[in-house]
Amino acid sequence: MSLDVGVIGVGMIGQDHIRRLTHVLSGARVVAVTDSDLDRARTVADDLPGATVHGSGQELIDDPAVAAVLVTSWGPTHEEYVLAAIAAGKQVFVEKPLATTREACERIIDAEVAAGRRLVQVGFMRRYDPQYRAMKAVVTSGEIGVPLVVHAAHRNASVPDHYTADMVINDTVVHDVDTTRWLLDDEIVAVTVLKPRVSGRAAPGFQDPLVVLLETASGVLVDVEASVNVAYGYDIRGEILGEQGTVELSESAGAVVKTAGRVAGRVPVDWRERFERAFDVEFQEWVNAVRVGGPTGPSSWDGYAATVVCDAGAASLASGSREAVVLRDKPDLYKDA
Repeated sequence: MSLDVGVIGVGMIGQDHIRRLTHVLSGARVVAVTDSDLDRARTVADDLPGATVHGSGQELIDDPAVAAVLVTSWGPTHEEYVLAAIAAGKQVFVEKPLATTREACERIIDAEVAAGRRLVQVGFMRRYDPQYRAMKAVVTSGEIGVPLVVHAAHRNASVPDHYTADMVINDTVVHDVDTTRWLLDDEIVAVTVLKPRVSGRAAPGFQDPLVVLLETASGVLVDVEASVNVAYGYDIRGEILGEQGTVELSESAGAVVKTAGRVAGRVPVDWRERFERAFDVEFQEWVNAVRVGGPTGPSSWDGYAATVVCDAGAASLASGSREAVVLRDKPDLYKDA
């Protein structure tokens, strides 16, 4: 039996996930959609046989035909829809952020704990990327010994004019925050944002690149270079130094060709090309898990921790100082996640 999914928010990423659920994966179908732009929702629904267009997210969640909810709307709306899905007892996949404030994330955690079971999965797709999973397996195996230092880089060819320095933290570095916690099984306890020489490609008054230094509870230091106007492509890098060796994130951009004294390969143009497979695996695993009882991926706790760390990063960007990260006590519901 297919999992009947309702989608709240049918902009670019919402439409891409609808395509994925409808044409790429197995075990799910989109039966309802809504969007702040109802004309756009109707246009999307025209290509989904039998799909209902709802006037609001709450109406969609209340629809008895909707078994699970996908939230890809504007970030500040996430809390409302995730809480409504929890209240309805429906599994909900929410693209990051879980919510835009620490307090909103805590309200979601409290609601889920009160419900007594996990209902929320947060869209941190890098955990599903084959290259990141290979790194995770090496770290978990102990092959390189205890991790000591992590080097990471997130480079965009360009960003829209409305992109701000805070967005570098909240929209870009947030992925490295989550992968750090996941790869190391360690919480982040402090953030320091450093400002290197400004790129000549940066917009006036825009600080690019940034270097974000993360400190974990066990003492690992993580440096994240965030550059969002590199021009040459979308480039994601990572390396973990352990006591006995290193593991490095491999490229997933196709073959590397060596010929006539040269080395050549492809650099992805954007995040969709680089992480397309990760998105596919992420959603297939979510569908499979929900059909048998619940999500197994990034939890509300993971979404909360990422938001709190990014808040500290934004504070450090403004202050120039090291900012501590203080998390609430972790509920038992998430301790085995």
